[in-house]
Amino acid sequence: MPRLFVKRLAALASVLLCAHVAIAQSSLSPTPPMGWNSWNHFFQHVTDADVRASADAMVANGMGDAGYVYVNIDDGWQGTRRPDGTIQSNDRFPDMKALADYVHARGLKLGIYSSPGPKTCAKFEGSYGHEAQDAKTYAAWGIDYLKYDLCSFGDKLTVAGNGDQAAPAAFAAQQEAYRKMHDALVAAGRPIVFSLCQYGMSNVWEWGPEVGGHLWRTTGDISDKYDRMALIGFSQAGLSRYAGPGHWNDPDMLEVGNGGMTLDEYRTHMSLWAILAAPLLAGNDLSHMKPEHLAILENKDVIAIDQDSLGKQGDRVSALGPYELWTKPLSHGRTAIALFNRGELAHTMRVNLRELGVPPGAHIRNVWGNADLPFSDIINPIIPKHGVVLLLVTR
Repeated sequence: MPRLFVKRLAALASVLLCAHVAIAQSSLSPTPPMGWNSWNHFFQHVTDADVRASADAMVANGMGDAGYVYVNIDDGWQGTRRPDGTIQSNDRFPDMKALADYVHARGLKLGIYSSPGPKTCAKFEGSYGHEAQDAKTYAAWGIDYLKYDLCSFGDKLTVAGNGDQAAPAAFAAQQEAYRKMHDALVAAGRPIVFSLCQYGMSNVWEWGPEVGGHLWRTTGDISDKYDRMALIGFSQAGLSRYAGPGHWNDPDMLEVGNGGMTLDEYRTHMSLWAILAAPLLAGNDLSHMKPEHLAILENKDVIAIDQDSLGKQGDRVSALGPYELWTKPLSHGRTAIALFNRGELAHTMRVNLRELGVPPGAHIRNVWGNADLPFSDIINPIIPKHGVVLLLVTR
């Protein structure tokens, strides 16, 4: 067989493989990703043992069956690079391929973390100048999810923008950095969810899909405090038109179970993220979790609202002082209605369901109350301080 023909055949096979992977990439995340991420509890001190324990816990406590699939290692796993530039994991992660195999054997998927900059936020090795090389390494390890955090690339943006990170040249450089890693992931030949983490800069929701993102952070970092969670979550009003199957707004990870909020506040957190069709990435120590926190994370109705196949993000309908009403359209003509009390005292909210388009005789379920409600045009639920009443309406 002529050598030229063989070369052309090999080139065609490579193109077809990339096209196949690109199609597979685009079909990832038809609903918001669900899983666990190490950062909110372990920060940069996470270990192989912590990740394995989390995977075991997700299987044992039912989270895996509830839809929590991704086990994501955040910052802190990286070691040095070999002389040829290949990234190595550090001593806390002695064999990343073996870890991926361990997670996969439990029916789960493994995620990892890097940065388009030279260093990550915790000052470990980033992917700058090694994008294609790192993508190949992740694929060889069996990685299924990449969180790509802007971090030290901000210095590159400053240079590109001649001192102004908001300048058009800096904006173009930021887009190109994320597009470059997306292209590298496709070329590596393994479908990998691509999570953009650049804190909502430059209206990322408008261009995230163009650079291959399946989800993108829309805010700064969350913390395990009600005020911070509420600021982030409620600030998502108006972004619903940018979300849909395969591309999701990401208001950051869940704090449920880390101990800094009350149960009512955690229910608000979980409810708001479900209304927002946000990724549900638990961030607590899964191997030491209270039953009441697990019950929040595994509430089937809340998960169903978040994971609804229609793929619509909900939005705010009204706000009167600290009292807010949000709705989310669901498949099969259903609707989720969330009544939030951001005030400091319990409050009775009066809601006209007819004005929200709820027809007479509709089935109304109080999700957190685990009870069906008799139909009435007007409802007057009492909502606790920093609490929520979440209704699932079936016509």
